[in-house]
Amino acid sequence: MSTVVVTRLIEAPIEAVWRVFTDLPGRATWLHTVTAVEVLTTGPFGQGTVWRETRTMPDGGEITEEFQVSASTPGNCFAVESPGIGAEYRMTYTFVPVLEGKRRGGTMVTVVQDGTPTAPAGRFLALVFGGLAARTVEGALRRDLDDLAAAA
Repeated sequence: MSTVVVTRLIEAPIEAVWRVFTDLPGRATWLHTVTAVEVLTTGPFGQGTVWRETRTMPDGGEITEEFQVSASTPGNCFAVESPGIGAEYRMTYTFVPVLEGKRRGGTMVTVVQDGTPTAPAGRFLALVFGGLAARTVEGALRRDLDDLAAAA
């Protein structure tokens, strides 16, 4: 299992950051690598929400993944899970308001991604490319949080 953690200060109130991040139909408008989102459940964002997201990969190809919210505390945190190709992963997002100092009114967003290889090929790739894969994931998560900051 590998874990990647990324934190970013977003200079917007927590309510605005949460609203932008959990607006699934709007994700393709602010996440520059997302080309399509298909929401598979009805109702507000929360535990049990499922969607498919198509992203452009660094090599120009596209990948579509399905995500399910496995836990959610509105305005505070949520976790999503996705069965990947040869691996399963869970991303936990936390949103913490900045209450003091010159960044007061902003929001600290942290994402923790845990990945577990599920197939022999996934375990082999994790062994061979472990550090490179972690850096690639970290870069993608940072870009997503940068996009979120720009949108919020």
